[in-house]
Amino acid sequence: MMETRNRSLTTRFVAFISSIFGVVMFFGGVSQGYAQRIKSAAPQRQPIVLQGATIHVGNGKIINNGSIRFEKGIITEVGTKVNTTGAEVMNLTGKHIYPGVIAPNTSVGLVEIGAVRASVDYSEQGRFNPEARSLTSFNTDSDIIPTLRYTGVLIAESVPSGGVVSGTASLMEMDGWNWEDAVHKADHGIHMNWVARFGRGGRPNRNRARSLKIIENIMNEARAYVQNPKPAKINLKFEAMRGLFNGTTTLFVHANYSKDIVESVQKLKAYGVKKIVIVGAEGALKVARFLKDENVPVILSNTHRLPQRSHIDVDLPFKLPYLLKKSGVLTGLYVGGSWQVRTLPFQAGTAAAHGLTKEEALQMITLNNAKILGIDKTVGSIEQGKHATLLVSKGDILDMLTNDIEQAFIRGKKVILDDKQQQLYKRFQKKYNGQKK
Repeated sequence: MMETRNRSLTTRFVAFISSIFGVVMFFGGVSQGYAQRIKSAAPQRQPIVLQGATIHVGNGKIINNGSIRFEKGIITEVGTKVNTTGAEVMNLTGKHIYPGVIAPNTSVGLVEIGAVRASVDYSEQGRFNPEARSLTSFNTDSDIIPTLRYTGVLIAESVPSGGVVSGTASLMEMDGWNWEDAVHKADHGIHMNWVARFGRGGRPNRNRARSLKIIENIMNEARAYVQNPKPAKINLKFEAMRGLFNGTTTLFVHANYSKDIVESVQKLKAYGVKKIVIVGAEGALKVARFLKDENVPVILSNTHRLPQRSHIDVDLPFKLPYLLKKSGVLTGLYVGGSWQVRTLPFQAGTAAAHGLTKEEALQMITLNNAKILGIDKTVGSIEQGKHATLLVSKGDILDMLTNDIEQAFIRGKKVILDDKQQQLYKRFQKKYNGQKK
């Protein structure tokens, strides 16, 4: 009798699961009907000339009534007059051309829906994971990527998170069939979270001394390991750190308090690290002279925020990019997360309203970020010999009201400017237009 009952329960359970699966497949099919996967752009086939626009070079210069010619993804001419022979000529009178926006310190391609664990792949277990690479986890089919292109973000740094040493980041283009197609520069930097002096609520970090000792031991062991070019036993963690000691890999240190910034730079340089960048850097203004003397750039976190401490000027996050530039510190901007990254041009616009000129603010999300990330020889500005990674807008891309991207090119490929949000807008526009009739 028990065996018969068990079989009955099993049969009903299988039927229940099958019905759920059928419903999921049904709604999946419905969703695909109005949210088709956006295909990757085709390589550039013939020379293209963009003619008659206002060119914002990205280095502070503007070319009025300018033109750009690019072939096989590379810019060959920039100026008021360029050769149009054999090229597809696009008349862009009244439009604006900008370099593609570069977004550092993001989780783009590593997370789709934060509440769905299966779509989250931005961290590993443990506190010390320099060998964890974001590159091979990057998801080019993410629905978030097309939404970033629509506001001008064409390159993003895909960064692991968590622990003390989070992992190795890569710079990815916002177009490609797979991560091999999308990679702009692989494994360019390692991200480290410096041990803060204070925790939540301003309470002192009691475990700080022990954590700093762990960092010291790790860095000294890694430095000793890399002195042997062919070790008898391979250590993957230390192999990933080899570039830190010969200057081929940058160490991005996440630190906010001014004393933590100074301490991290001094200690890490003493351990033999060649290239350091401070990420976050809320307290950087207090130690701006130190950062300038040590030639350490900073990537500032969101300008659209309040200060972390109540006694600080409420406008400081808006003014900090200008104040650091005035102090001579190479400064870039970032917006953390994934879908939030689309607001990066507008955060630069806020900095432009608080001291920076429009071109200086643009530079902080294009050429400055390119310099800090080590890719300024290929992108970051519209100059001869660089990649044709640029965009065409009806208006100012730093202004939310006028940021209207009409065309975008990544290495000369004309990117499809469509995303799930645009598809939904068109879908419901048809619905309500039909009701009006």
